[in-house]
Amino acid sequence: MGVRGKDGRLHLMRTAKDAFLLKEWLAADADDRQPADASLAEGVSCDEAGCVTQMADGAFVALALRPDALTDDCERAALVVTARQASPLCPSPVIDRDRLRSQGPIALRRTRTGFAVDAVRPRGVDRPWSPAVAGDTEAEAILAPRPAIPPPADATPAEADQQMED
Repeated sequence: MGVRGKDGRLHLMRTAKDAFLLKEWLAADADDRQPADASLAEGVSCDEAGCVTQMADGAFVALALRPDALTDDCERAALVVTARQASPLCPSPVIDRDRLRSQGPIALRRTRTGFAVDAVRPRGVDRPWSPAVAGDTEAEAILAPRPAIPPPADATPAEADQQMED
């Protein structure tokens, strides 16, 4: 996953080296750096749970590799990317397993209201090489923060309402 940093250059969050894919990505971006260039990982912090990097506006993008990383990332990141199923309670915009499966690679551009989405296989679009799935509708063109969903109410009775058993 690549993010354009404060310097305007591409910075990559990766968990495994894929020199061919990286070389193609850099070429498509008209970037003359080589896949082994250390500057590609500048500003990217990774551990076994995932990676984070800062965008040009200072907001963070998180790549969550483990379920326990999703909770923290949902609270702090401006965008969360994960190959897992994200909770509907996550307030951050999320690119998750379902969206990646249905739409393939996605390019995002930051807008005032969220992220503009350009998908390889947009939902609801019928093409000869990628037919639309029946019942599939267009996904949101802007990926914005999710509305806050209140957590379930605690149904535990107050101590004053509880009676001791004989």
